[in-house]
Amino acid sequence: MKVLVIGGGGREHAIVHKLAQSPAVTKLYCAPGNAGIAQLAECVSLNIMDNDAVTAFAHEKQLDWVFVAPDDPLANGLVDALQNAGIKAFGPSAAAARVEASKSFAKYVMDKYDIPTAAWKDFSDAEKAKEYIRCVGAPIVVKADGLALGKGVFVCQSVSEAEAAVDSIMVQRAFGSAGARVIVEECLSGPEASVLCFTDGKTVVPMVAAQDHKRAYDGDRGPNTGGMGAFAPTPKLSHGDILYVKEHILQRAVDALSAEGCPFMGVLYAGIMMTPVGIKVIEFNARFGDPETQVILPLLRSDLMDIMQAIDARKLDACKVEWQPGAAAVVVMASEGYPGSYEKGKEISGLTSADGVTVYHAGTKNVDGRVVTNGGRVLGVTAVGNDLPQAIAAAYRGVEQIHFEGAQYRKDIGQK
Repeated sequence: MKVLVIGGGGREHAIVHKLAQSPAVTKLYCAPGNAGIAQLAECVSLNIMDNDAVTAFAHEKQLDWVFVAPDDPLANGLVDALQNAGIKAFGPSAAAARVEASKSFAKYVMDKYDIPTAAWKDFSDAEKAKEYIRCVGAPIVVKADGLALGKGVFVCQSVSEAEAAVDSIMVQRAFGSAGARVIVEECLSGPEASVLCFTDGKTVVPMVAAQDHKRAYDGDRGPNTGGMGAFAPTPKLSHGDILYVKEHILQRAVDALSAEGCPFMGVLYAGIMMTPVGIKVIEFNARFGDPETQVILPLLRSDLMDIMQAIDARKLDACKVEWQPGAAAVVVMASEGYPGSYEKGKEISGLTSADGVTVYHAGTKNVDGRVVTNGGRVLGVTAVGNDLPQAIAAAYRGVEQIHFEGAQYRKDIGQK
């Protein structure tokens, strides 16, 4: 089968790497891809937000499947467009992807269907949002309603900080149209985890639970990022916790979306927090997480293409999804200045000499035979071990062998 993967980050490199292991996959394309993905797939220059262009390419190459990995093309209805054109596509419809693309829609669904989450209100008027903040006080969380590359969330310790967050989102439009509305919600406390599942709109199959690190600097300090590292499975969740998340969060969300007329097929991601009063949902995503994918897929023993086909046929209940024992850890190497402004074009060395790890490329490109930086998050150095300490130690040994000017990374992945 010929497969196109949409996207060009570390998550997509992990997906391409996994699909390349399937005997059923004979040809892989990736749009736009990156320098690492180019070793496994033919990278093509496509505007992934142009549904017609992607559909035309799929017809031209007689593709069997398109795997839509990032949030923006999902929200833009790429899966709908491909399926309407008779092309199999992996991922939810635009209507179902609203569970990520609109935080207010997700909150509405959670409230209506009794899915545990933080108390909240949404606002389309900045002054009314600030009035509410002054009324309830801090700490409090302010979120852009739409897609903001994982950066539109502000955990505010004071009223003035929260008011500034509202201004940043709604007045200065730091995240563009994603800031047309804001969600203001209670500040929960407790350990966080990511529990993803495969679903065909009725059956839910949880993946190994992961934990990522959003803050830029050691000790969970600094601004939020797209993710500076992750590990799986997380010891924070017991077997009973996983069963609770499956029944009361994932299955309930899948059933809710079907009841709302937008059945969800693909990968549903629940970001959860273990609060003193129980597990609650922080957010839903409509796709694989990044960098969680870089530690989840290396532990997947089953053929990803088999799972995709079972979901498409709505027969996931008959598909055996198996995981290998042990643990995986990924350390993200980022450009100096990330998540703020940063320079590109720094040459990367040591990629071929890093032993015992898989290096997933995120922001890289080839220039005259050299691999150079081309983004904020540059590489995800992943290792698998018999246990978590072994995986973490191996990942950091890999990081030490790779170099580029200004490289920054957290030194405490998996330590908390």
